[in-house]
Amino acid sequence: MSENSLLAAFFFPASAVVLVFFMKYVSAVLQARVRLGQDEAYREVAMKAAAAQAETAAALTHVGRSLTEIQSRISVVEKILNDVG
Repeated sequence: MSENSLLAAFFFPASAVVLVFFMKYVSAVLQARVRLGQDEAYREVAMKAAAAQAETAAALTHVGRSLTEIQSRISVVEKILNDVG
């Protein structure tokens, strides 16, 4: 065999192996970036959900207080109606 064909016989398989490992590395880096983006998106959604839950709890507390006030007023009106009737 000539020297060029011997060099080519070793160079091309070796370069193919290096190319495969490089592609696996790039793939792993891209997957890590995508996972990081998804984690950030999930974290943001969780923060929004927690804020919405806190707002809902505050609104529910306000509604509960209003309902208690309305019930007390109704009981006063019922008492007045019973006294009149």
